[in-house]
Amino acid sequence: MAKVLVKGNEAIAQAAINAGCQCYFGYPITPQSEIGEYMGAHLPELGRTFITAESELASINMVIGAGTTGTKAMTSSSSCGIALMQEAISAMCCAEVPGVIVSVMRGGPGLGNIAPAQGDYFQALKGGGNGDYKTVVLSPSTVQEAIDLTYRAFHLALKYRNPVMLLADGILGQMMEPAEFGEYPYDDPDVSTWALDGANNRPARNIVSLHMPEGAMEALTNRIFEKYEKIAQEETTFEGYKLEDAKLVLTAFGTVGRIAKAAVNKAREKGMKVGLFRPVTLFPFPEKQLQETAKNTDMILDLELNKGQMLLDVRSAVFGACPVEFFGRTAGGLLTPDMIMKKIEELYSKLGTKTEAGVN
Repeated sequence: MAKVLVKGNEAIAQAAINAGCQCYFGYPITPQSEIGEYMGAHLPELGRTFITAESELASINMVIGAGTTGTKAMTSSSSCGIALMQEAISAMCCAEVPGVIVSVMRGGPGLGNIAPAQGDYFQALKGGGNGDYKTVVLSPSTVQEAIDLTYRAFHLALKYRNPVMLLADGILGQMMEPAEFGEYPYDDPDVSTWALDGANNRPARNIVSLHMPEGAMEALTNRIFEKYEKIAQEETTFEGYKLEDAKLVLTAFGTVGRIAKAAVNKAREKGMKVGLFRPVTLFPFPEKQLQETAKNTDMILDLELNKGQMLLDVRSAVFGACPVEFFGRTAGGLLTPDMIMKKIEELYSKLGTKTEAGVN
């Protein structure tokens, strides 16, 4: 299949359609509004459901309703809109309702601005809803990867009966680059054993997030965390770039990963042994793989468009194996390869024997 020039948001929308998304519910907010616009233009002509909801709360609860029937459903929003969905996302995890949530990050906190940022890592990974739960989070760095991970998001949502979030930022949502739409590559699981499809010929089923009998909630939580462990074992992915002999390893996610890769190439041209470790799944985080990388390098430099959110997971994974430094910008301030290169040169001159891990 030939590549086409496509905007990130529209690529995500078309990939969702190709993945078999039957229902889209959303509320417009910059910088992801093109997703809803594209779905509104194409889903009805395919006989599928498109609804512009009255709010983000309504849209995520519509996803819950569709998801309980085993239907592939999706919503999308940005930052402050995703914040309004947190209670429902917690309920989805508890009730084991599948669904895909696309979050295209903008500057914050509060209403912030419409510039691209990565300040919603905590929101996606740690969650603003109540209780113990995890959302599977996938982080694309290119338009092609956004397509591929949208396919994967729908599959994982059904496979594990859990909400899956595609976490992008305004750069990826608005940029255009060549990409190709292959066929949906997954064999999805049978949902007939749990989906609500009418109880004429079977016992009644309940999909709820309220469990009042003594011990019931604890038993459920323990079981879903066993599921999360299985996800970590089977679904963790990352990109390693020029790590084999790297004395300085950059960590970054999303579009900062591709910017960091350009800086790695610049550093290599100058004879500096620099590599990149980019998590593709943010949950599950590639903790074991990063720890092994840290044992074989002299220093890690974490790069983010925030004040250091993934940094906490990087430090936890490294667990003192090498020093960890941080360099970032926030609220729409962008990192460039030249900025990163300047930081690399500053740190590379200090490299020597491994010392106790620290953060600058």
